[in-house]
Amino acid sequence: MYVSPIREPLIKGNKTYSQITQDIAAPIEGKPGKAWYMGLTISLSAMFFGLAMMGYTVWEGIGSWGLNRTIGWGWGITNFVWWVGIGHAGTFISAILLLFRQKWRTSINRSAEAMTIFAILCAGLFPLIHMGRPLLAFFVFPYPNTRGLWVNFNSPLLWDVFAISTYLLVSLLFWYMGLIPDIGTMRDRVSSKIKKYVYGLLSFGWTGSVKHWQRHEKLSLILAGIAAPLVLSVHSIVSADFATSIIPGWHTTIFPPYFVAGAIFSGFAMVLTLLVVTRKVLNLENYITLAHIESMNKIIIATGSIVGIAYMTELFISWYSGVEYEQYAFLNRATGPYWWAYAIMMTCNVISPQLLWFRKLRRNLVFTFILSIFINIGMWFERFVIIVTSLHRDYLPSSWSMYSPTIVEVGIFIGTLGLFFSCFLLFIRVFPVIAIAEIKTVVKSSGEKETKNETL
Repeated sequence: MYVSPIREPLIKGNKTYSQITQDIAAPIEGKPGKAWYMGLTISLSAMFFGLAMMGYTVWEGIGSWGLNRTIGWGWGITNFVWWVGIGHAGTFISAILLLFRQKWRTSINRSAEAMTIFAILCAGLFPLIHMGRPLLAFFVFPYPNTRGLWVNFNSPLLWDVFAISTYLLVSLLFWYMGLIPDIGTMRDRVSSKIKKYVYGLLSFGWTGSVKHWQRHEKLSLILAGIAAPLVLSVHSIVSADFATSIIPGWHTTIFPPYFVAGAIFSGFAMVLTLLVVTRKVLNLENYITLAHIESMNKIIIATGSIVGIAYMTELFISWYSGVEYEQYAFLNRATGPYWWAYAIMMTCNVISPQLLWFRKLRRNLVFTFILSIFINIGMWFERFVIIVTSLHRDYLPSSWSMYSPTIVEVGIFIGTLGLFFSCFLLFIRVFPVIAIAEIKTVVKSSGEKETKNETL
């Protein structure tokens, strides 16, 4: 057997199939530790605080936010775009890397797919609240009614409804379909009658037969083919919320590819934030190795560089266009009252990822964890800069205004963070955090011993 002297094995420890199942199922079968309970308590507290702030918003109205006549969009839409972007890494890993047959995805795809669903749930809350009357939110769907009204298909906000609902549905199908073989495994392992019944119900009678595997793999490819265009289309449609307007700073054709690259960029950063901690706490270092961390960091370099080029292109085109309003919009971002937000955005999104060109830093877990948080802070400020600084100074100096979020807006954002991390913590206690069935396809057969630089 030939072992590459360049590429290290994807799974370390010379594990047998039985050991793989045991290691990955251990967090579900064992009792949670103090760290898990502490994390869940903090997350649930944040979530309930956010729910209270959402209830206050629904009761009092959008006037409880820091919006005004000049700035009609603030933290709500900023958070919406940020959460949608975070969800993109899961679909990218699941669909596009599957179609390109990248085997290293098998250790991280399950967590990334779950993260996608939780992020979309968080994102969907903001347009709902922003409507002012959430109980009438179903009016945005085009269904037969007696109101004599029809939805406006020319509105990007309606495009969002279709994009997000389709994205959630396909992501949920993809994630759950991949779970079925592992749910069947857990059904056969658990001793509790209740758990066995629930897992049996969720596994849809999975037996692991050749026919079942054939259908499973066929459906995987079909869903990957459907989901791959969604990676590009969803955030392109979200960017159209801004690009189809005539506001200087928004009316630009670079937004769709720029938003997609930024979404994958921030999504991979969040995957790293979660997995660097998860691999340590759940003792999965042999399955989520430094090679996986390095591969994700390489994608962050690529997408971060694309985002940096997009920033420079925006500045160049605003100068080249000769439109003074466009030029002022970008000059105001860098030198106006919100210069600090622009500086944070450029530092976190453009400068800091370039440090990953050094291999030692790409494989340094502490640096990777800190950088992943920096990137998500930077990407949040990118959305804030695009939305708020383009609105706060319009054509009439008499209507110029400043925006400051209220405790209600901050509380809702904290609540979505709590919801996201609560869902993820519960997920790792109920389902395998790594795809057991898929990871067995990349491990060496159990009878082979690990060799170094051995050739036939």
